[in-house]
Amino acid sequence: MTFRKPDAGERQSPDEPTDRALTEEESIEVSEHEERLIVEQSDPRLPVTFEVVRRDGAYELYRPAVSLWWSGVAAGACIGLSILGQAVLAMYLPDAHWARLIETAGYSLGFLVVILAGQQLFTENTLTAVAPFLLSPSAAGLYRLLRLWTIVLMANVFGSGLFAGLVVLGSAMSDDLIAEIMQISEHAMSFTAIELAWRGLVAGFLVALLVWVNARTDNGNVLMIVLVTWLIAAGEFAHIIAGSGEAAILVLTSRMSVPDAAFGFFVPTLIGNVIGGTALFAALAYAQIRREIRHKKPLKD
Repeated sequence: MTFRKPDAGERQSPDEPTDRALTEEESIEVSEHEERLIVEQSDPRLPVTFEVVRRDGAYELYRPAVSLWWSGVAAGACIGLSILGQAVLAMYLPDAHWARLIETAGYSLGFLVVILAGQQLFTENTLTAVAPFLLSPSAAGLYRLLRLWTIVLMANVFGSGLFAGLVVLGSAMSDDLIAEIMQISEHAMSFTAIELAWRGLVAGFLVALLVWVNARTDNGNVLMIVLVTWLIAAGEFAHIIAGSGEAAILVLTSRMSVPDAAFGFFVPTLIGNVIGGTALFAALAYAQIRREIRHKKPLKD
């Protein structure tokens, strides 16, 4: 709350509100050190947050394809840690209804590794890469966006397939651990295509929300990653890349056919994630600040 000194001859009632914003002339004099503290402790304005996201997206749009590919492969493989983390916890938890709330905390592990390592994850790109296009729509911008999405999505799926191959064909995991992984994967694929589309929409929105919040602050990022991704798992929402690892495990063990994996899981979940992350959150984020920002020139090749 801020206060002002009454003008000469002006009487201030005890009940008069005193939280009026100070004008430039009335602002409190502070030192340079105090001014820096004020800036550091102030929340960034929404247009600033959007610009942070936009610049990250613009950088990714122009990265070499080979860089995007290997970063995406690494992300797809590392996201398998979300499946592994849940399975390890499930091995040691009792068969109780509440145990799932703790088990799903392991889902955050893969996302922590991928996000903190700066690897390319498709559901993050649905927000960051679309921000430059929302600001300056163009044919060149659309091409760059689709190029990025295609490379990263294919790389993520390939990487998740590598993790699935390690689970099924490798000998690094115990039979009990593999059994838990199978049970988790079968449960994730037990929903209908329509259900997965809706659950994917929520998951896409939540991941985009996570990207937006992380762009606003340097503090609490780890906590936000854990909480949001835990909610995705605990709420049984569908994530296209983590789910691809589960689907690949079932395909490699002949518990799921390739057409079922493609059209029963992959396509509806992909549609849901893209709509949730792009059409809903990205559009809503842009709508909040579009009257407050200067439009840049459209992207050109």
